[in-house]
Amino acid sequence: MKLLKFAFGALAGAAAGFAAGVLLAPRSGAESRAMASDAMNDAWDSAIDTYERGQQAVSDKIKGVRPNVDATTDELRAKVDLARERMDQLRDSLVNAGDEATDEVEEAVEDEAPAVETIEIETADEADEAEEPAEDEAEEADEAEEEATEDAE
Repeated sequence: MKLLKFAFGALAGAAAGFAAGVLLAPRSGAESRAMASDAMNDAWDSAIDTYERGQQAVSDKIKGVRPNVDATTDELRAKVDLARERMDQLRDSLVNAGDEATDEVEEAVEDEAPAVETIEIETADEADEAEEPAEDEAEEADEAEEEATEDAE
């Protein structure tokens, strides 16, 4: 019942509003439609102008920033290239130093390594005494190798 009263009241209000609008309108319907159309066209043109001005402002900002970005990018590329060259030079110098150190160690080992001899051992005491010079020579060769490695570094 309440819903029926509400619907009837809404319908009566709409009818009264329509009648008042038709009777009190200052212009004819064609004139009102033309005015509404002009207002919409003006609003649309204003929106397009605002969009174009904003687009131009953003484009100008980007153009203003781009040379700085390009300059920074070029500087970074130059620094990266320089770093790569330095790394290549360092790698080459380390390889050369390593080769030289290896050659020095090999020469030191060849110079200080005794010729292999056959040793006849009669007793355990003599065997201990015979090993001592060989151990001393091996230690000397190790020391020479360490010195050559340290010189290379």
